[in-house]
Amino acid sequence: QVQLVESGGGLVQPGGSLRLSCAASGTIFGISVMGWYRQAPGKERELVATIPSTGSTNYGDSVKGRFTISRDSAQKKVYLQMDSLKPEDTAVYYCNAYLKPLRYSSTYYPYWGQGTQVTVSS
Repeated sequence: QVQLVESGGGLVQPGGSLRLSCAASGTIFGISVMGWYRQAPGKERELVATIPSTGSTNYGDSVKGRFTISRDSAQKKVYLQMDSLKPEDTAVYYCNAYLKPLRYSSTYYPYWGQGTQVTVSS
């Protein structure tokens, strides 16, 4: 069973830092784009950052210059380093990845983690 599992959320003061991790597990024959999204109460899910297997990263405007996405393809992990956190960064953060679960198929499917809560408050 293919799944994504996030970790690293929690409560942090404004200006602080957190590092989120997401690990893909199960039978996987390829990983394309990996990324992070977030959803605050009463708001739609929004892009935080994405990172392809090769090429440039992409960030949402509200986190540019403060958050850094990285990945370890060999370990099937993606990370989100969050610095200079603000109260408006409070949300559930979801890991997303396009995975190829079938050896003889070229199709990648989107998978989501269960989410991890990040709360920025004094």
